Amino acid sequence: MAITSRFWISLILSLPMLAEMILHPLGWMLPGGEWTMFVLTTIIMVVSAGPFWQSAWASFKKHHSNMDTLVAIGTATAYFYSVYAMITHQAVFFESAAFVTTFVLLGQVFEERMRNNASNAVEKLVNLQAKKATVMRNGEPVSVPLSEVAVGDVIRVKPGEKIAVDGVITKGNSAIDESMVTGESMPVEKRVGDHVIGSTVNGNGALMFKAEKVGKDTMLSQIVTLVKKAQNSHAPIQKLTDRVSNIFVPIVLIVAILTFLVWYVLIGTSMASALIFAVSVVVIACPCALGLATPTALMVGTGRSAKMGILIKNGEVLEAVNDITTVVFDKTGTITKGTPEVTDIVGDQKRVLTLAASLEADSEHPLAAAILTKAQTAGVAVKPVTSFQAVEGQGVKAVIDGQTAFVGNDKLLADFSVTPDLRKRAAKLQLAAKTVVFIGIGSRVVGLIAIQDAPKSTSKEAITALKTRGLKTVMLTGDNQQVAQAIAERVGIDSVIADVLPADKATHVRELQKTGKVAFVGDGINDAPALTTADVGIAMGSGTDIAIESGGIVLVKNDLRDVDRALAISRKTFNRIKLNLFWAFIYNVLGIPVAAGVFYGIGLTLSPELAGLAMAFSSLSVVTSSVLLNRVKITRSATNTF
Repeated sequence: MAITSRFWISLILSLPMLAEMILHPLGWMLPGGEWTMFVLTTIIMVVSAGPFWQSAWASFKKHHSNMDTLVAIGTATAYFYSVYAMITHQAVFFESAAFVTTFVLLGQVFEERMRNNASNAVEKLVNLQAKKATVMRNGEPVSVPLSEVAVGDVIRVKPGEKIAVDGVITKGNSAIDESMVTGESMPVEKRVGDHVIGSTVNGNGALMFKAEKVGKDTMLSQIVTLVKKAQNSHAPIQKLTDRVSNIFVPIVLIVAILTFLVWYVLIGTSMASALIFAVSVVVIACPCALGLATPTALMVGTGRSAKMGILIKNGEVLEAVNDITTVVFDKTGTITKGTPEVTDIVGDQKRVLTLAASLEADSEHPLAAAILTKAQTAGVAVKPVTSFQAVEGQGVKAVIDGQTAFVGNDKLLADFSVTPDLRKRAAKLQLAAKTVVFIGIGSRVVGLIAIQDAPKSTSKEAITALKTRGLKTVMLTGDNQQVAQAIAERVGIDSVIADVLPADKATHVRELQKTGKVAFVGDGINDAPALTTADVGIAMGSGTDIAIESGGIVLVKNDLRDVDRALAISRKTFNRIKLNLFWAFIYNVLGIPVAAGVFYGIGLTLSPELAGLAMAFSSLSVVTSSVLLNRVKITRSATNTF
């Protein structure tokens, strides 16, 4: 039976006993007296409190105890003693068993409602999805359900319509509102060749695009999946909570027994009074708030971060972020734009471009793409090559017009002669933060091509924000030391590790981990090992699928400034978990002495029903604390305050 139904049954059946408590001083008695109370409480115990007893018994058989153990023992003690007292004509307190059950369930109803509110982020994301799409079939637009859209379909989007699935624009241009997925408030200008995201809203231009990802492969579906996994995950600190709860319950039971013995045996009070103190201890100590501290904060924090375009995959990431001391960045596509361009050609331009473009014609390397683009623009024809050979981390060689030609970095120069003038020109270009590619044929270098991948406009601001937090920043790149150092100086990176082969990135991350916890930010396939090795892997949203899969945090907007925001929301969420745990522990520690009657001499006591009410509001306070994460200001360079 649902918690809400159990609560309402318990509340309705408890109201007559509440009426008697209030009206008894005025002479009103509940019809049927103790027998009516017995019947009402019995129904409550069987229907509403029954699941607590079943859970406690299941744990007992496994030699464990849980939060339901205290509720079950408290209600069972009050109920069965009252049955005994009724038979022996002594004072009963059936109402205590009934009210404790009602108030505990009230707390759980509050918890369930708050948790549902906290998980609304996922539901809102799901509801963003378009329901239909206008697909071109045989040259005619046809409206079909989203489930019938296939990869390769050409889809028409009118102004103001939702984009159905992920794809690439084939015709038209428009400004698209991507805020519902990326968190970016300003519309993004899109034209032919640009990617579009399913569920975003088209602006005032008509578009045609080709579907690339549909169903569970779309970005929105992947975001929903990641958020769900994160909200159902556990932070490592939760294990500590579970261990404490397992020890805490037996201790509470011992304290309750001692409380009964002190009052009944040593002080000499009646059995009923001593039992009330003992039951109050059991009920007030029920650590429901303790169990809610972590999952509610985790649910709210990951849900809010998803709205900001920051996907936190699990609770382990939240906890790891709290101890990060160093942030390591890949260069290309992360700090820089990732689309290098040819800026200088030294030597005979046509000859140099012909050799370079011919050797790089089949390469997918970003530098090769820049050379081919320049060759195409200059109208240079590509020649056929044979005996093609790729030299890892150095460049490529091949035979062209009967001679061996090469294109690569200075590591390839050991077997080739270079004039002093070319070396001087190369050094000058490298000092200007440009990557120099050497082009040679036969046994000598005949020219240079300088390529530059400029830093993103937001990179310097992002690095400054992290340094403001006191974090050390490092660039890890396969580029040469001079180019890497020049880029680092422009954006404010503390230190540079250059000339790193792709396979060695993870090794360098492990070296940095010897001095503290490390976060790695990257976007390429060659970044995947480093993302996995780092204590926290942060993948750029525009990166490859394997990089995004390897990262513990994904920045959907591909904005480097979101690294700081990701650290801020992660730290605030984890700190809220610790705050919740603190208040849950303090509540139990302070409540037990009062319930045990330590302050009875000054008139401060706690009946079982009031203890149950207090326990319910304790759980509510912890959940409310977590929900308030939605109102905490998250800004770049934010401090770790609440």
